[in-house]
Amino acid sequence: MSLEPSGVPEPFRAALVGLRGAIARPDRPGLDLQEVPAPKRLAPHAFAVSAEICRDDEPVASGRFVVLHDPAGQDGWRGDTRVVAFVSADVEAEMAADPALARVGWSWLTESLQGRGAGHTAAGGTVTRTVSCRFGQIEDADEASEVEVRASWTPLPEADGGLDLRAHLLAWTDLLCATAGLPPPGVLALRSR
Repeated sequence: MSLEPSGVPEPFRAALVGLRGAIARPDRPGLDLQEVPAPKRLAPHAFAVSAEICRDDEPVASGRFVVLHDPAGQDGWRGDTRVVAFVSADVEAEMAADPALARVGWSWLTESLQGRGAGHTAAGGTVTRTVSCRFGQIEDADEASEVEVRASWTPLPEADGGLDLRAHLLAWTDLLCATAGLPPPGVLALRSR
């Protein structure tokens, strides 16, 4: 377990214990979570996690989950803690070309938060679909299609005033898995022969 610098407020310190527990025991196979250095200038206290999902030893999705904490709050947060999340995943070209992908990508986030009971407010973000064509020395490679979800939201405190950031991290991992095309928890994927 990482040592926290002095001056970290107790509610935030307690919330980090739950986060680190979830990182140590991801609830999805193929999901690799790592605590990484957090940005230092966005808030007095921060915590960050990176993630990667591989299929056949090739990365197909990655992301970053950052928790910012400012005991004084900040304009627009509507609270003293803000989650900033990013997910990027390879998708099939037909999927990237579908204009509905943006709305579907955003619904993956909102449904994940709701499904994990991660109460929140002031959510906002973007969903970007890209298709990259390669030229020159890498021209023989296939086109690359990708979806990116960038979002932020303010976690709501529990009834006891505590902050369950673990539920928010798990919702983010559900979003990451959905963008990678993995089935929801408890559902087995049918594999073609």
